[in-house]
Amino acid sequence: MGRKRKELPLLNDIEITDVAAEGKSIAKVNDMVVFVPFGAPGDIADIKIDRKKRNYAEGHIERIVTPSPLRVEPRCCHFTLCGGCRWQHLPYEFQLECKQRQVKDALERIAKVDIPEITPIKGSADIWEYRNKMEYTFSNKSWLTFEQLRSGKEFPDRDAAGFHIPGAFDKVLDIKRCYLQDDFSNRLRRFIKDFGKEHGYTFYDLKAQHGLLRTLMVRMASTGQIMAVMSFGEDDRERINTLMEAVKGEFPEITSLLYVVNAKANDTIGDLEIETFSGAPFIEEEMEGLKFRVGPKSFYQTNSCQALELYRVARDFAELTGDELVYDLYTGTGTIACFVARNARKVVGVEYVPEAIEDAKVNARINSLDNTVFYAGDMKDVLNAEFIERNGRPDVIIVDPPRAGMHDDVIKVILDAAPRRIVYVSCNPATQARDLALLDVGYKVDAVQPVDMFPHTHHVENVVKLSRRD
Repeated sequence: MGRKRKELPLLNDIEITDVAAEGKSIAKVNDMVVFVPFGAPGDIADIKIDRKKRNYAEGHIERIVTPSPLRVEPRCCHFTLCGGCRWQHLPYEFQLECKQRQVKDALERIAKVDIPEITPIKGSADIWEYRNKMEYTFSNKSWLTFEQLRSGKEFPDRDAAGFHIPGAFDKVLDIKRCYLQDDFSNRLRRFIKDFGKEHGYTFYDLKAQHGLLRTLMVRMASTGQIMAVMSFGEDDRERINTLMEAVKGEFPEITSLLYVVNAKANDTIGDLEIETFSGAPFIEEEMEGLKFRVGPKSFYQTNSCQALELYRVARDFAELTGDELVYDLYTGTGTIACFVARNARKVVGVEYVPEAIEDAKVNARINSLDNTVFYAGDMKDVLNAEFIERNGRPDVIIVDPPRAGMHDDVIKVILDAAPRRIVYVSCNPATQARDLALLDVGYKVDAVQPVDMFPHTHHVENVVKLSRRD
């Protein structure tokens, strides 16, 4: 017989003192730090310990004894359940303070380099319905809340259309309404769910990996164009066409109605052929008169309005006069490259994903930008001394790497290339700070500008301007 697991304690009347990484909050009990989700500084709460390590613990709030004066009423009825928007209970101004502090702490604690005073974070004008892209999952195993389980009732209808539950890949929370995108996407999702149930369509079984209705992606451009991409787990063309015709008739405002058959073990569609049911195979975004073609596989910043703010900061930090050779590393679909091209002599973009580079070339072409060139390949393999000799030594390098930051080999080549300025755009201040420490041998930090792209979450973008030490 295995050893009986020791019951972990319930701690009474504990004060939540601060916010922490990953959207959690902090309480201190004697010398132990306890991380708790959905707490607000100033809460007095009873905390149940779920996991205990040597010098910290993780728990959850069993009961709020005295709520913090900071607390606000969450707008969403799914708050604490779906895994997103972990800061809905905190005022937006306080969220911005926390993100500003997150950037400052990362640069001071991890980078340990001299930094100027950080410019106040650029908050989002819209804190609801700001996302231009949402993805929903259809499942025959909806998540049951603890209240539902305790009720003792039977729930025979488990079909759901919503979001994956964190830590439970095969469970999906059925969403009534999400406030992160225009309500159109809620109406479309509910229509497809209701149509499927009324006509006997099967909802996807994430464990057994079968079922017809699988996922839905909705993209809504600032131009008013709308894309809907329906993913089906089985190649039942008659039922697929019936549903797509119904969607087309109910939602004529969709300008790009697409679908894909995905019988793989994962939800990714990047390697699958997307079928155009009606309209164009893309939608277009617009920034300062520039047009960006966005396809079903394209990457585009999820908050269109804040993307414009982010790119303006990057362009300002680059200090372009019109005579510079600019390298845009991790260029994606070339949005930053095209955005700065009118202010530069030439822009060279590099990106790992070949399809993204094809999008970048299209974006340059439709905007009549003939001073751009794009290359596809792994950054640490493409960017080398031979590449620089062939394309020219850059005056400015702009980098916008993934959350993991830059590879050491890439940093070494940047240092060898010795541009006058580096503009580092990051979605992860911690890995950005690590990279700044490596760049410190040749560059100093001149300016820091955080930008909030995702209200009600702990995520923050940060832009750093570096100049060469002469």
